[in-house]
Amino acid sequence: MRFQNSNNKTIKIAIDGPAGSGKSTIAQKISDLLNIFYLSSGAIYRIIGCFLDCKQINPEDSDSIVQILKEVKIEIKDNRYFLNGEDVSDKIKSSKSGMLASIYSKNPVVRKKVNDIIREISEKNSIVIDGRDIGTVVLPNSDLKIFLTASLEERARRRWKELKEKEENISYEEVLKEIEERDKADSTRDISPLQPAEDAIIIDTTDKTIEDVVEEISCLLKEKGLYGNNCS
Repeated sequence: MRFQNSNNKTIKIAIDGPAGSGKSTIAQKISDLLNIFYLSSGAIYRIIGCFLDCKQINPEDSDSIVQILKEVKIEIKDNRYFLNGEDVSDKIKSSKSGMLASIYSKNPVVRKKVNDIIREISEKNSIVIDGRDIGTVVLPNSDLKIFLTASLEERARRRWKELKEKEENISYEEVLKEIEERDKADSTRDISPLQPAEDAIIIDTTDKTIEDVVEEISCLLKEKGLYGNNCS
């Protein structure tokens, strides 16, 4: 049974943060804890970015993007992501897909498409969503807003380790540069720049384990009456 709050309404938890801050891992852990739906907004952006790049669509050509996105059907089954029936879950974890997501997400048309998908899903499900502007723009009325961060070096180390495990031939220095460029692009864009919501709880994960962060968020959930009893 999926978790509902005391008023039998769906709950929404927003977990934002820069690349490598651990938001995807933590969001998945929290969704498991509460037995509710998990959605990665980054995965949606990556899918659309890869799709538009494959179609050789100029990131600034809004008219073409509007038309081509009519062909896009994204489905999520058992935490696997499907584009027009094809499982693209592994493909969108590459460094290239992350850069494409950042490039195409600057276009308002793309952001509107992704936001519409997220809002439609969140209307029907209790949900944990990770991204960069969930608490500020997409779902500003979320029941709990978390902003995860970590040092640039630690985030690069985590990302490099993840890519090495997938046997991608990339150096730590390359990953460090990519994340630094991604941070700059995300925080300086005109539309929905990366920043914590005014009422978000900021958690620095640099020297914390996954378990530490999950425990900290579970206490916040308890304080809001969204999970179990209050922490002592």
